Amino acid sequence: MTSQPVDRLADVTEPRWLNEQEERAWRGLMTMEEGLTAFIDRRLRTHCGLSHADYQVLAHLSEAPGGRLRSFELGDLLRWEKSRLSQHLSRMQARDLVTRERSQVDQRGAVVTITAQGTQLISVAARQHVADARDAVIDQLTATELKTLTAIADKVRERLAVLDPSGRR
Repeated sequence: MTSQPVDRLADVTEPRWLNEQEERAWRGLMTMEEGLTAFIDRRLRTHCGLSHADYQVLAHLSEAPGGRLRSFELGDLLRWEKSRLSQHLSRMQARDLVTRERSQVDQRGAVVTITAQGTQLISVAARQHVADARDAVIDQLTATELKTLTAIADKVRERLAVLDPSGRR
């Protein structure tokens, strides 16, 4: 008996196509997200020498008690796969932004700690990041628009948690 390839597209029912307004909103959201991510990354690289990914790692560590998090906790916060986290932390460790050591609790996991250099960089980068966030988004919206944006973001995040409980990219 030979196995036949499964045509996964044949199993999908006809979608409810987007109307003109829905398509405009969807494409606008995607373009905005891509543009905003690229803008933030460019500004962080230019002004601080950090990538957006570096910034995210350092921000989470700087907010953690003692500047330390278990690797799995950091991965959960970032929504990164284990291999991506490990590779990125290796690059950051080589730049003396973080250290990794075995957990004293169970000896299996690792603890990631922000270094003095990482702390100094995130302090500078946070100021730049907040200025850029204000300039690109926050200061461009009214108080009502900010409330609406917050409500939309919360609603979409809640739905994504249902559709993709692992939350990993």
